[in-house]
Amino acid sequence: MTGWLEIHRGDAPVIVSFPHTGTDIPAELEPCLLSPWLARKDADWWVNRLYDMARGLGATTVRTRLSRTVIDVNRDPSGASLYPGQATTDLCPLTTFDGEPLYRPGRAPDAAAIARRRASWHEPYHAALLAEVQRTREKHARVVLYDAHSIRSRVPRLFEGELPNLNIGTYRGASCDPVLTQRIEAGCEDPRFTRVTDGRFVGGWTTRRYGNPAHGVHAVQMELACRGYLDEPVIPDAGNWPPPYDPGRAAPLRALLERVLRACVDFASS
Repeated sequence: MTGWLEIHRGDAPVIVSFPHTGTDIPAELEPCLLSPWLARKDADWWVNRLYDMARGLGATTVRTRLSRTVIDVNRDPSGASLYPGQATTDLCPLTTFDGEPLYRPGRAPDAAAIARRRASWHEPYHAALLAEVQRTREKHARVVLYDAHSIRSRVPRLFEGELPNLNIGTYRGASCDPVLTQRIEAGCEDPRFTRVTDGRFVGGWTTRRYGNPAHGVHAVQMELACRGYLDEPVIPDAGNWPPPYDPGRAAPLRALLERVLRACVDFASS
């Protein structure tokens, strides 16, 4: 499968990664799946559109068009859980966030198939992301890698109750300078939106792998609750999920996120 990786190079010291906005599924995998809708259900819907101002700020963007059902590039390639003891999804997920099976009986990927997917897509994605980090770091003393995500506000299998609107992950302070965390938190201040730092989501594989403040690379994850930018149904089904992207509905959160990205640029440029 070609054309699955999108890279836009900018000159600012910020890289925005989009590991879960893709919905493409290779044709040879489609017969293995129970439902194309289920295979795309847990995408980070419209997040790349929500952040389309990033390029105007000079940021580099890296995005995979592949569905996370094919392979999740924000998971440890060894298959180790990022959240031991808590429900999560795998490198090559077998179920949706809600626990629904994704594959027809006997058609789930085996170890050899997972290894092929890892070599075909996971490794090239991270080779590209690392190359952009190194390219940007050559020009700037500090670089911010901003990992952009979203998730439905209520997913009982993964967390209790309703998720805050803005979930900042810094790997419990290890992946970025606390000054950057403070500036991002300040950018999130808005009475219309709730926030938490290092709550249920502290950062995935990307944040944990690349964040190295001592060497000038500051990584942070932003997990958005979908209700902040779209009309989220109580129970998603094939008829109502995902809702179409509405620029007017998304505008308040988009303005906040632009403020956050500007704070990242200012931090790395100072």
